Amino acid sequence: MFLPKVKLKIWEISMSETNQKITGVVITLNESSNIKECLESLKNVCDELIVVDSNSKDNTVEIAESMGAKVYKQSYLGDGPQKNFGLQYASNKWILSLDADERLTEEMIKDIKSLDLDNTTNDAYAFRRRNLIGSRWLKRCGWYPDYCTRLYNKDLTRFKDVKQHSYVDAKNVQKLKSDILHYSFKNIGELFAKPGRPFTSRGAKILYKQGKKVNAFTPVTHSVNAFIRKYFIQGGILAGIDGLTVSLSAAIYAYIKYARLLEFYRDKKVLDDTDFNDVW
Repeated sequence: MFLPKVKLKIWEISMSETNQKITGVVITLNESSNIKECLESLKNVCDELIVVDSNSKDNTVEIAESMGAKVYKQSYLGDGPQKNFGLQYASNKWILSLDADERLTEEMIKDIKSLDLDNTTNDAYAFRRRNLIGSRWLKRCGWYPDYCTRLYNKDLTRFKDVKQHSYVDAKNVQKLKSDILHYSFKNIGELFAKPGRPFTSRGAKILYKQGKKVNAFTPVTHSVNAFIRKYFIQGGILAGIDGLTVSLSAAIYAYIKYARLLEFYRDKKVLDDTDFNDVW
């Protein structure tokens, strides 16, 4: 994914200069435009870097190795299993997991460096996440504070073993009042392209395998509900054109996913041509 030029001051500290014993873990697939900046961000607080790459066709692996990361190849297993795969190679018990399009802010770096990880009773820490379109930070539509648990003790917890929308299944989480940056979409066009990418097909396949039943009204009702939730309940109406855009995108995504699910029940040829073993 393209990374816009945003002015953000990040401490340039080598891994050997930090007192923290943290392993940074990143999963990648064709992230050559992102991985360098992601690893540079992690270097500020991590003394070890691990990249789990699911067979990138670009030079993601070469860039990661040039940054001092240990790279392990693993075909994609789904969200939770893939993020847990690198734990077996980690030398430290504390793990900091970032996606390739995420970065630590200066405030987050300070907060992490101030933690006493050797004596804490917490098994994990959660960060606020700023989701961006281009360089624009959207504070509504459920996009902020969007707390994500990313720093955790692997001896006590890890990502839940589910293939979609996994999370760190921790019991004693402390929320830190600082942010990470998530370069979600480079522009509005990319936001609206998401429903046409494999996400809606994957979601429809999963629902079909779960036996989810639908009727002719289901795509419409889910689409309307998604718009109402984003635009009115989660405050998109207060976020100007970007709030409206994100709400419409969520509605389109919901409609296409359930329309594809309905198609499996209504069109035998489409059903027969769909490989339900190739979800991930």
